[in-house]
Amino acid sequence: MTTVIADHVSKKIKRADVLNDISYTFYDKHIYGLSGRNGSGKTMLIRALCGLIYINHGTIKINEKVLHRDISFPSSIGVIIEKTDLLPEYSAFTNLKILSKVKRVASDQDIKSAIERVGLDPTSKMPVRKFSLGMKQRLSIAQAIFEKPEILLLDEPTNAIDKNGVELVRDILVEEKERGALIVIASHNQDDLDILADTVLTVEEGHLVGNDEK
Repeated sequence: MTTVIADHVSKKIKRADVLNDISYTFYDKHIYGLSGRNGSGKTMLIRALCGLIYINHGTIKINEKVLHRDISFPSSIGVIIEKTDLLPEYSAFTNLKILSKVKRVASDQDIKSAIERVGLDPTSKMPVRKFSLGMKQRLSIAQAIFEKPEILLLDEPTNAIDKNGVELVRDILVEEKERGALIVIASHNQDDLDILADTVLTVEEGHLVGNDEK
C-alpha cells in the first residue's frame, strides 16, 4: 500500500501562512481533487508533498518515511507543477529518454507507450520548441507517467489541452488509478474534479476546509 501522510503541515513565506496546519492521509488506488481559488494553497500543498519545498512545522511521510529526514524526495513519483522543464531542442522521445537515465526503470518501449498514450508520435523528430502549448502539456503528462510511478501529483493537468485531449488525459488518469497509483490533482476545471476525483479537498487560505467523499 502506498500512503502519503500530511501531519499538521504548515508553511510560511514572508510571514504569510501559505499552508496552515494541514493534516490528511492519501491512499493508493484513489484520485484526490484539490479545489480552491488562485493563491489558496493548492499548488503549495503539491509542492510540499513532493518535497520541492521545506515546511516550517509538521511532517510529511511517504510510505512511513519522513520527507527531508529519511528521504529527500519520494522514490516513485510523477509530478506536473506549472511549466514542466522540457528540453526545447530535442524530440518528445529524446526528452523522456534523457530523463529515464536518472532512475533507469523505464525501457524505450515504456517511453514510446507513454508518448502514444497522450496522443503524440514517439517517432517524430520535431523538437519540443515547435510544439503547441497543448502538445507540451501532453508531453508533460507522458513525462509524469512513463516510469509507472506509485504517486502522481498533478497541477492543472488538462491546462491548454483541447477537448479531445482532455478526455484522453482523464482516461489515462483513471487507468493510472486502476493500475494502483495514488493521484492528487489540483484543477480550476470543475469538470475534472467532478469526473475524476473520488474525494474533493477544498483549500482556503492555506487551510483544508472541506472533504467531500463521493
